[in-house]
Amino acid sequence: MLPGAHSPPTAPLRILGIDPGLRVTGFGVIEKTGSRLAYVTSGCVRTPENGGLPLRLKTILDGLREVIAAHQPQQIAVEIVFVNVNPQSTLLLGQARGAAICASVDAGLPVAEYTALQVKQAVVGNGHAVKEQVQHMVRRLLALPGDPSPDAADALACAICHAHGGQGLGALVTAGRGLRQGRLR
Repeated sequence: MLPGAHSPPTAPLRILGIDPGLRVTGFGVIEKTGSRLAYVTSGCVRTPENGGLPLRLKTILDGLREVIAAHQPQQIAVEIVFVNVNPQSTLLLGQARGAAICASVDAGLPVAEYTALQVKQAVVGNGHAVKEQVQHMVRRLLALPGDPSPDAADALACAICHAHGGQGLGALVTAGRGLRQGRLR
């Protein structure tokens, strides 16, 4: 590049982070332009208290479809669920995560997956940070006037982790084969 010439502006990248939960699924949308991050929106999809599993999964699917349609993200980052003390809870949470991924893939968007350890390390610098630390750092990194709710903060943190260059553990490719990268070719 010639001296005094400016590099062309970087097109903004809109990222939707999702923190799946069967009762509350957090979502957060950020925009990355160069190395700058900007808050777009965040919130939660809440499922009916007395609804059965199919209704809860449909609520998550429909709610995230609405978020995707309204905010037009280009990439999705989802937190990976690991085994909890209660195996039944883990299975149910995995189904909520599946509904979130289906909403993303149905929209033709690439999905990257991150562990809680990866997200916390990227946002707080400590993979074992507590929720309050994540909320505080998300607030600082996105210059928010207050701490987001814990579920929205986790979703925003997932989006921030992805924006910081992570490719996740096996990003899902929606074009072509639909297989996890790095596994089967």
